[in-house]
Amino acid sequence: MNQIAINLAACVALIASSASAELPLGVVAEKPSTGPAVAIDGGFMVPYEQPIPETEVSVAMVPVPGGEFLLGSPEDEPERNSDEGPQRKITVPPFWMAKYETRWAEYRPFMELCSVFERFNDRGIRPVTDANKADAITAPSKLYEPDFTFNAGEDPQLPAVTMTQFSAKQYSKWLSLLTSQFYRLPSEAEWEYACRAGTTTAYAFGADAAELDAYAWTTTNSDDVTHPVGEKQPNAWGLYDLHGNACEWVLDAYDEAGYQRIANGATAADAIHWPTKVFPRVLRGGSALLDAAACRSAARRASDDAELKSYDPNTPKSPWWFASDEAQDIGFRLVRPLEAPPAADRGKFWDADLPNISAIVKLRIEKEGRGEMGVVDPELPAAIEGLKAPATP
Repeated sequence: MNQIAINLAACVALIASSASAELPLGVVAEKPSTGPAVAIDGGFMVPYEQPIPETEVSVAMVPVPGGEFLLGSPEDEPERNSDEGPQRKITVPPFWMAKYETRWAEYRPFMELCSVFERFNDRGIRPVTDANKADAITAPSKLYEPDFTFNAGEDPQLPAVTMTQFSAKQYSKWLSLLTSQFYRLPSEAEWEYACRAGTTTAYAFGADAAELDAYAWTTTNSDDVTHPVGEKQPNAWGLYDLHGNACEWVLDAYDEAGYQRIANGATAADAIHWPTKVFPRVLRGGSALLDAAACRSAARRASDDAELKSYDPNTPKSPWWFASDEAQDIGFRLVRPLEAPPAADRGKFWDADLPNISAIVKLRIEKEGRGEMGVVDPELPAAIEGLKAPATP
């Protein structure tokens, strides 16, 4: 090979390398020979691991292809509830979804921020100001009764449970600002679409509830506690525990009238029922504490904060944690859309959506010293490391 050919080959390699480096996380230029891949303009969405900085933990993300599906269940589906219809055709763009429900391994670093932010405030480090408040989160208060929250044990692989939707949304904001990727809760339509994985039957594996034990922890096989994620079989798109184990928060408010308000042919974004009340909101997926009918792909659970916080001795009650037995199975998982919204619109997915939620958070932090607020950015891990140094007199 002459020198001109060598130089040309080097230039081609350099251009290819540069193009690859500019691809978003989870996107590759060429289809892998094995594993799932979703074709998009300019490449393929593939599974990836999202490291949580300064921890040994990562979040496994799986690509979900775009498409159309019927949200809800047909009227002749056994065990169907009236809030599962009328069925509506929904268009869903591609996204990544967490392979597993959010585990304690992933949630604990977020919980620990309460102590971190307290120490920042004591030392005057990284104060929250009007200029940076958009990048601040409220870390959940310390558990007043850890044995309750960890009723199923403290195995890091267990799904994190008993958090409010607000706290789950703040977690998604924390991970987003920490990693410079946009994560959020799924919408109800996105959740059901991912759960079904192209099926139209009651479950992602078919219509026979007798087969559910192979795919889900329900009240028939769980001993009424959640189990480590990923122990059952996944659906066709490689997602685990969408039936059973922990119920999962979505973005939507619950409406007992079902989907009458949604236009047939709507997009997943247009189908979101944004909350206007503290509750009820939608939980999906059934759980280890619920029966097979509640674990169907279309089944919906309405949250009830009055019941879920009934054991909470605080006044006002915690905006971050539930404290009744009915909350032992409430968790979540994240999604990352292929197309992230503009930065100015992201707070709608992350922050308190009602003034009374914001007011309670403010009261708990400023008046009662429960929970803390702090700024999150890629420099946060280094600042946390800096706390190990003695405070300057």
